[in-house]
Amino acid sequence: MPLVPMTAFTEDVKKHKYAVGQFNLNNLEFTQAITEAAMEEKSPVIFGVSEGALKYMGIDYTVAIAKVAAERAGVPVALHLDHGSNFDMVMKCIRAGFSSVMFDGSHHSFEDNLRLTKQVVEAAHAVGVSVEGELGTIGGVEDDLSVDEEDATLANPEEAIRFWEETKVDYVAIAVGTAHGMYKGVPKIRYDIIEKVASNIGAPIVLHGGSGVPDEAIIESIRLGVGKINVNTESQVACTETVRKVLAAKPNEIDPRKYLSPARDAIKEVVKGKMRLFGSSNRA
Repeated sequence: MPLVPMTAFTEDVKKHKYAVGQFNLNNLEFTQAITEAAMEEKSPVIFGVSEGALKYMGIDYTVAIAKVAAERAGVPVALHLDHGSNFDMVMKCIRAGFSSVMFDGSHHSFEDNLRLTKQVVEAAHAVGVSVEGELGTIGGVEDDLSVDEEDATLANPEEAIRFWEETKVDYVAIAVGTAHGMYKGVPKIRYDIIEKVASNIGAPIVLHGGSGVPDEAIIESIRLGVGKINVNTESQVACTETVRKVLAAKPNEIDPRKYLSPARDAIKEVVKGKMRLFGSSNRA
């Protein structure tokens, strides 16, 4: 199948109360693992690509690999820019072949975020590309993003509702207490914010920082209106721990295929488990 925008999932997500997982591409092995998981679980999937990953892999390689993976998968696959920092980067990804983009204007004032997001939506929707916007600031560290806990701010429900009404973004990411990276404790998710926003807008809510969130919290968030959940750190941890185990057992191993192959399998198991938890298995 060709790459699809995230709007391809929206109606089914809202009707059947599940979430599609965004799993970040960090290299070829991550792409293969996520694709194989989607095929085996018969699940729609979102390939998330950060600006840091684009610098590492190259935008042309990234799009080419994603297109091949989507054709092979036989399930709906969206290629999504994660945390696009400015209009130029978003347009560059759209021109390169991304089917979905996130414009993260959360570091701007609300009015500027509104204005800039409107511009992205107008340009992206004109060519059939879906858009995710963000309200509030999500703490933690992921890729090139670093936000101290004291600088993280929860989304204002009234602003989030107005944000959707005026921008008509396809998915709305709101800061509700999760964070990028792995948690030192148990995240305190503001379900009241999720419920109020979700019940007053026509777009699914996005939960960033899905790695390490307790299963029961994920299930409750989906019940209240979360339709997209981002996972990256857990996949990275599984990959790195597996490579370390292989090299510890075979310190003279020099063939990267011998340690990246089991690492790829470990990533796939993480992704498959998340798809089952999110309820997206057998929804393709």
